[in-house]
Amino acid sequence: MTDPVVETPAPAPAKVSLAEDFVDIFVSPREVFARRANSGFFLVLVIVTLLIGGLFLVNRGTMEGIMDAEFQRGMAQAMKNNPSMTEQQVEMGRKVAGYTTTIGTFVFLPIAMLLTGLGAWLTAKILGATLAYSQAAMIATYSFIPRVVESLAVSVQGLMLDTSGLRGRFQLSFGVGRFLDPDMSPGILGLLGRVDVFTLWVTVLLAIGIAVVAKLPKDKAVLAGVIMWIFGALPSVWALVRS
Repeated sequence: MTDPVVETPAPAPAKVSLAEDFVDIFVSPREVFARRANSGFFLVLVIVTLLIGGLFLVNRGTMEGIMDAEFQRGMAQAMKNNPSMTEQQVEMGRKVAGYTTTIGTFVFLPIAMLLTGLGAWLTAKILGATLAYSQAAMIATYSFIPRVVESLAVSVQGLMLDTSGLRGRFQLSFGVGRFLDPDMSPGILGLLGRVDVFTLWVTVLLAIGIAVVAKLPKDKAVLAGVIMWIFGALPSVWALVRS
């Protein structure tokens, strides 16, 4: 009689910390999305918001002149479209813009990530795959982590460059928009400004995340990235149509 074979249970997978996720998203994003496919996204959303929001406050001195130029440009266009606008309305707009500049990142960045998650969910639907919204939001929040590096890059530029003569936010970007006239059509500038290292990086991560979690083949993963880039370009397209 032979002894019964006792199966050795497979070792439980090692727990990976959130800090490791923030490193691995740069070197092995597929693994991050695979192991977090059914995890929540809220804590990551909060951390990314606090990091980018904090860096925005640090960069406020660098961005102040640029934001003022953007405001003046926007007000000039608003007064052109509405000649009856009064100086009091302009001043009120300036005050609102000041408050928005101070706290806007902490409000609008989470909204942007949640909307990007909605875009990822829709993209999976378009490509015939199944993706829960919570999974799509997780993909979006992790994909925004390179924006932290982008904010750090703005800080470095603020220390090394004379930014007093800059008149547009794209002039500190790492793409086509850096070399364009800030006074050109906002729609065209917004579209060309999306040809940028960090925007493309985020888009690639979104495509990888959708492909891994929704189990898409490689050809559809590329298409997912194209669709997500187009989704992000819709506000610029709308601005171009209005102009």
